[in-house]
Amino acid sequence: MQSFIALLGVVLTFGIATIAQAETRIDLIKKTNILRVCIWPEYFAISYRNPRTYELEGVDVDMARELANELDVDLIFVDSSFAKLAKNMTTNVCDISMHGVGVRESRKQFMDFSNPHLSSGIYAVGMRNNKLIQSWEDIDQVGNIVVVQKATYMEPVMRDYLKRAELSVVESFKAREQEVEAGRADVFMTDYPYGHRMSSLTNWALLMAPEEKLAVTPYAYALPKGEPDWMEYVNNFIARIKADGRLKTSAAKYGLLPIVAP
Repeated sequence: MQSFIALLGVVLTFGIATIAQAETRIDLIKKTNILRVCIWPEYFAISYRNPRTYELEGVDVDMARELANELDVDLIFVDSSFAKLAKNMTTNVCDISMHGVGVRESRKQFMDFSNPHLSSGIYAVGMRNNKLIQSWEDIDQVGNIVVVQKATYMEPVMRDYLKRAELSVVESFKAREQEVEAGRADVFMTDYPYGHRMSSLTNWALLMAPEEKLAVTPYAYALPKGEPDWMEYVNNFIARIKADGRLKTSAAKYGLLPIVAP
């Protein structure tokens, strides 16, 4: 019996030592001297690869560089997308996803979310020369066609919201603007960064906001599940960039001040 107890003590001691020696993601990042950040390079003002310079720009690109600087490691951007987000977070493709990831219940089984740094509701984009629709209040009228992308949270929200206008659902985010530009629809629904892109980069797009924010979604950074040390570090980083003004300075540079989270 005494020998069993002694053996049990050795096993427990070994187990505790093993747990204590287990490397955290921060340890591994420091050891490899590399921070791998997943981005969606088509997200204007967030994580956007400028087609003229081929350089990455946007608020989350800036913040990824700040995070790597604080960790004192090299930074690698990994091209990704929202379609690849769950797979990347469960197969160790990157250490963190920094491309304005919307915090949604459907994603929480695949990843953990940091505290939010941005927050956007639904906005509309229409034609500047459409005299019948110049503000949000003009949209929900008989004869108007409103476009949303299939499987986005905007689809069910607008199904409930619209009482008189017709809802049209398309497969891709590009198809939304194509429907409006071609005259087959009057407006499409999007978030603020993409709406800002359209109004900034085209001469036809008009960005419209509801008087009261609609279906506000917090945007955060996505991390692999079950890594509390890494989560704590990232949340502390977010607190620092909010407190010292780095987040607001970058957001102002890219026209995103209206959606900076408190």
